[in-house]
Amino acid sequence: MRPNSRLMNATVTGALGGLLYGFDTVVISGMIDPVVRKYGLSPHSMGLTVAASPVGTILGCFAAGVIGQRLGARAALRLAAALYVLTALAAACSVSWPMLLAARFAGGLAIGAASVLGPVYIAELAPAALRGRLVGAFQINVVSGILVGYTSNFLVRLTHAGSHLGLGGGADWRVMAGVGALPALIFLILLFGIPRSPRWLVARGRGHEALAVLAEMGAPDAQSQLAEIQSAISAEHATVHEPVFRWKYRYPLFLAISIGAFNQLTGINAILSYMHTIFIAAGFSQLSSDQQAITIGATNLIFTLVGMAMIDRFGRKSLLIVGAIGTAACLSGVAWVFAANSHQSALLGLLVAFIAFFALSQGLVVFVYIGEVFPNSVRSKGQGVGNASMAAFNMAILFVFPVLAHALSPQTPFIFFAAATLLQLVVITLFYPETKGHTLEELQSRLVKVG
Repeated sequence: MRPNSRLMNATVTGALGGLLYGFDTVVISGMIDPVVRKYGLSPHSMGLTVAASPVGTILGCFAAGVIGQRLGARAALRLAAALYVLTALAAACSVSWPMLLAARFAGGLAIGAASVLGPVYIAELAPAALRGRLVGAFQINVVSGILVGYTSNFLVRLTHAGSHLGLGGGADWRVMAGVGALPALIFLILLFGIPRSPRWLVARGRGHEALAVLAEMGAPDAQSQLAEIQSAISAEHATVHEPVFRWKYRYPLFLAISIGAFNQLTGINAILSYMHTIFIAAGFSQLSSDQQAITIGATNLIFTLVGMAMIDRFGRKSLLIVGAIGTAACLSGVAWVFAANSHQSALLGLLVAFIAFFALSQGLVVFVYIGEVFPNSVRSKGQGVGNASMAAFNMAILFVFPVLAHALSPQTPFIFFAAATLLQLVVITLFYPETKGHTLEELQSRLVKVG
């Protein structure tokens, strides 16, 4: 089965929030050293600067669940896109460290909302046979945003864009921050050309509109699928006010919270956000670090595409297991490089391999999986819980990473990440179900534990 043009347009547009997520994750890697020098920041303040965005992301994730249920994913995504345009410009124009923190926090609110609502929107449009690949488009945009962020940082630094724009020496970081307003504006404009989610429409008693959307998206039997959605919502007594923290949702909550936590316990965002700092600590120059970062960003994109081709064939659980084994081995290698203080030339290869294993497993699967395990009545809220778990661990790790590396040793964080990834392997093997090939309504009946 192939998606039609309308479904592809809605998928690509809904997934563009992922590009902002990826861009915001790594743009700070090029900004942080100049910001530290400008404001004389300590390791703790450095960590707080990087972690400010994930703090906002946590709140954005929870707020998006409620707003998404009330307004629908499409309308809420428009609000998130507009907010990110404003916060990117505010960060670029910051006149003090507190203003920069506030801008990054507010940008995190937008990122959190987009990371919840984009995958939910796509999951609710996509036929079961295509859902893994289509929701995976969100992760394609995440890694594309990472590559765009690294490339943008490199070009800004190479051309001394801050000086050419009359901002003065050492102001390249302002340009790096402001670039994010452009993709956010494009995202906002495109959001006015996509339909509402059919499941949201059914929950509002607008079945005829939902049927039209299902047919427009190329559903094989739109009338039958509409009846299935109506039956599931009726059986669940779905309302926009139903809380997600209920005992019957304990299994989906465990899956969403744990996969979100393990996603960050690999150290992925710490490595991406402190990429320049890691390479400089290993003896690379700043410009060389920019180039290494682009290599890693390109690897991330390539292997996410590889994972996209595999996710609906081999399943989510199999990819998670393979990825956990590979990332644990690579992280152990990085820890050894720093502990031995030798073979620094191996660092790029180890990080490239780490990114490859992460991209085709956790990186791709996490947004798909969280969007699949909750029933319609709480899907946006459930996605918010899983993404908030991811953001909370991201925030803590981004704050602690420079402190641990400075106070203990450069290898300490990588030893911790390797051990956490091995724990992930055990938990996934023992407790995670396979979700490929099942409709969202079938998964609801399997995973919601009544009584």
